[in-house]
Amino acid sequence: MDTILHILKVIGLILLVLLSFNIIIFVHELGHFLAARWRGLHVDKFQIWFGKPIWKKTINGVQYGIGSIPAGGFVALPQMAPMEAIEGKNGELEEPLPPIKPIDKIIVAFAGPLFSFLLAVFAAFIVWGIGVPDRMVKTNEVGYIAPEMPAAEAGFQLGDKIFEVQGEPADGFRGKLNSVTELIVFSKGDDIDFLIDRDGEQMTLTSSFKAKDGSLTQRRGMRKVGLGYSHTLKLGKIIEGTPAAASGLKEGDIVQAINANTIYSFNHFVEEVNKIGETPFTISVMRDGEPLDIQTMALKPSNGWKAHTKAEVKPMLGVRFAPAPPELIYPTPGKQLAENGKMMYTTITSLISPSSSIGLDQMQGPVGIGKLQYQFLDSPYPVNYIFYFWVVFNINLAIFNMLPFPVLDGGHITMAFAEMIRKKPLNTRVLEYVQTVFVLLLLCMFLYVTTKDLFHKDETYSREGLPETAEFDLTPLNKALGK
Repeated sequence: MDTILHILKVIGLILLVLLSFNIIIFVHELGHFLAARWRGLHVDKFQIWFGKPIWKKTINGVQYGIGSIPAGGFVALPQMAPMEAIEGKNGELEEPLPPIKPIDKIIVAFAGPLFSFLLAVFAAFIVWGIGVPDRMVKTNEVGYIAPEMPAAEAGFQLGDKIFEVQGEPADGFRGKLNSVTELIVFSKGDDIDFLIDRDGEQMTLTSSFKAKDGSLTQRRGMRKVGLGYSHTLKLGKIIEGTPAAASGLKEGDIVQAINANTIYSFNHFVEEVNKIGETPFTISVMRDGEPLDIQTMALKPSNGWKAHTKAEVKPMLGVRFAPAPPELIYPTPGKQLAENGKMMYTTITSLISPSSSIGLDQMQGPVGIGKLQYQFLDSPYPVNYIFYFWVVFNINLAIFNMLPFPVLDGGHITMAFAEMIRKKPLNTRVLEYVQTVFVLLLLCMFLYVTTKDLFHKDETYSREGLPETAEFDLTPLNKALGK
């Protein structure tokens, strides 16, 4: 029964993702459609998705349909630039259509991005009212330094506070365009300068960076230097039969130190436990506001349990950490639109910069965006996340479509301005060839990023143990504790 319910849930979420996509596409194309009607243009087709229609119906001379390629949509307007390569052959007309003014082309082309922007504004007001989980990590303190990574070679130490990255003030560790992680990702050049505070003294550290190489199916990694942020480690449910339970650790304990060495983060905790191995040690915790030292010992599972990763299973306490509940924030519509517009601008400029590590292979296509929507809908705050996604996606859609490339709305606007300057229409045959070339380029780009979406495997970070399936022989621990 549980399996059937899970399958139904997955199907339902997938349908909701498709519905969300279709609403976004419909609103964008509705802008073109209404503007065309207002300016008196002939509308041949109004289709969601590209390719041969799997459903179509003609109403008042307009063919409405759903295409066979689940990406995008269009309104076929024969009086605009030729688009038969992507929209299919237009319907037969009894007599040629009269030419339209360039201003009409500009208005109709601009209406799509405008409607996408208005949908983003609408969603932004809803987010302002219902809130969205705050995914920002507000601390600037270093809580983990990965071994053999550039940050370790640069001389970073646990507890360092990062003030600036490449001369830009850092606000938090992750979650904003000017946070430490994002400033590293979008940095340019071969080295990255960090202004830090260490025990009240400011200094500059210069680090190189590493990025995982890509392949035909795998994305290149983003720039990393091997830094993690500090955070509170609060124990979750303690499972009977684990070293943690046998030692007397309890749910709600806050980990402070191991053998008097301050613990800054989960990764730091795991690193320290791995260094100690199967040897007794002291873990210092705060319990109900009082400090407490507990003797314990990490052990390997005795039942041959294996982690879901290829990594070797190491001695563990078998603990789980309780994640901090997300806090809802209520950003104003202006703040949401400004931040996402700036993110899109930064992404585009990074794509074309020769000193940046951002490339087309790191972008997401319809499949990747659909996966993201699925995760949002499967979260504890599906409504909050999905409306915020609408803000992000529609701002990106509006800006992307305004780029001055053929096929895109910005391309139509550019060609209309060229027609105004020349005072006569552009050569239709040349336009058709140019449109066809850019259609093929666009389809190749979609195929390229979709390949990454389908086959790319993200790095997985395993939390310590799965106590429900791991069993432990507690004899060494009991002997060490004198039991």
